[in-house]
Amino acid sequence: MDTSRFQEIAAGFRNLRIAVIGDFCLDRYLEIDPGRSETSIETGLEVYNVVNVRSQPGGAGTILNNLLDLGVGRIIPIGFCGIDGEGAELRGALAGLGERVDLEHFVETGERRTFTYTKPLLIREGVPPQELNRLDFKNWSRTPNSLSETISNSLKRLAQSLDAIVVLDQVDVAGTGVVTDLVLETLAEIAKARPSMLILGDSRNGIGRFPAISLKVNDEEFRRQLSPADDQGDDSKPAVAVAKARGSNLFVTQGSKGILSASSEGESGHSPALPVRGAIDIVGAGDAVTANLAAVLAAGGSNQEAMETAMAAASVVIHKLGTTGTATPEEISELLAD
Repeated sequence: MDTSRFQEIAAGFRNLRIAVIGDFCLDRYLEIDPGRSETSIETGLEVYNVVNVRSQPGGAGTILNNLLDLGVGRIIPIGFCGIDGEGAELRGALAGLGERVDLEHFVETGERRTFTYTKPLLIREGVPPQELNRLDFKNWSRTPNSLSETISNSLKRLAQSLDAIVVLDQVDVAGTGVVTDLVLETLAEIAKARPSMLILGDSRNGIGRFPAISLKVNDEEFRRQLSPADDQGDDSKPAVAVAKARGSNLFVTQGSKGILSASSEGESGHSPALPVRGAIDIVGAGDAVTANLAAVLAAGGSNQEAMETAMAAASVVIHKLGTTGTATPEEISELLAD
């Protein structure tokens, strides 16, 4: 795909209305200056002194950030946060993204705590940031039915006005986040009622629970959760078999090998990853791929065009160190032109 074709597709992003439903997290970065370290008198352990704190929406929020920087006209987050300090920070960060983000269907609830990734970073001059052990805040009990009903009702009210829905299930234990069985049932109903609308799903551990919607998974998730046990080859045949059996499109990211697609009609495609241009940080690359696939497909692009765009976006993102980055159309165009 040449840059003129990408720019033609990207011009349509501003007309899109996309809902992002799933587990919105707070990504909190603690920047540590090792030159200011000291020893605790009480414990004798080294003390890390934090000199800067920065936060941004993560998880499904990373997909939202990418859609926003692509220029998508209207983005509706559907999810929840806790009534806690992290929730206030997350909601404030989402509100600060501007009027293109509609928070009407983002719920504050006292029944959940805010999903938070706390990422300590050692900051040294002249070298990439070094991430230390992450500190996570998660929910381990099942999401209350009343909250699932609220999320499901939001989906139902919005479905007819959307150009696409992106779904991210980020939790380790099924049913403890936004994407519960009830929400999946609602997505199945919407997919049946609007078969031409893109619904693109991604799940860390529960992709096999998803209805017949388009899926984006990484290679490890695909082989662990979806791939037929008797066909573990490294080409597109297992993906095509799964796509045909499910009756929906499938995208499988393969790290340095790129990304492949398989359609319910038995067609397949592939786009290679771009060469590495220096130090990299792969955090956020998968979410950038999801966002770019969704935007290009919703704007009328083909599977191949969506994959090529996604690979360029992923290349942009992995070269942004110490943050969960995004890619703009201008940054993507520069790589497509190479």
